[in-house]
Amino acid sequence: MRNRFALPVLILPLLIILAAPASWARGMNSTWRQATKSELQTYLPARAPVVKERIETEMPAASGIINSKDQFIGGVVLITAGYSADGKYSHYFLSQVPIELGHIHLSAGQYILGYVRHGDALEVKLYEARSGQFLGHVTARLDRTTHGVYAFKIWPPSQHPLIQIGRFVFPYHVK
Repeated sequence: MRNRFALPVLILPLLIILAAPASWARGMNSTWRQATKSELQTYLPARAPVVKERIETEMPAASGIINSKDQFIGGVVLITAGYSADGKYSHYFLSQVPIELGHIHLSAGQYILGYVRHGDALEVKLYEARSGQFLGHVTARLDRTTHGVYAFKIWPPSQHPLIQIGRFVFPYHVK
């Protein structure tokens, strides 16, 4: 006579072993949400490092997202009047995780953005904040479906994995 409990006893450890990576992976995923005003003030500088300058930022125009591990991605408008930026830079951008903006892969770090409008698109240029080294550009498309115009807005990836400047958007992907 066979033991009717032998099969379940053998299967249970196998199921636990197979389920462990899935639960571990869920624990590694972090949920991103819109950062609060105080979190924006904590992570974004009042004066951003831009090459050899420390340029004042416009905190009411700041936007960012934060995850359950307190990792932050966000940006803020630079007040560039009177600086050598000469219209080249418009936004300070900070990411504490690797990120892909359009097709440009960025490590965690500090960056600056500038843009030029070309009809129904913006050519958004990316630079390393401290050195000013050009990293590439992405095209932000005019998005007539967005509700609102923002100087800078980063949407949580679960809503829209987009960064918005005015009414123009471009995709991002958290690595």
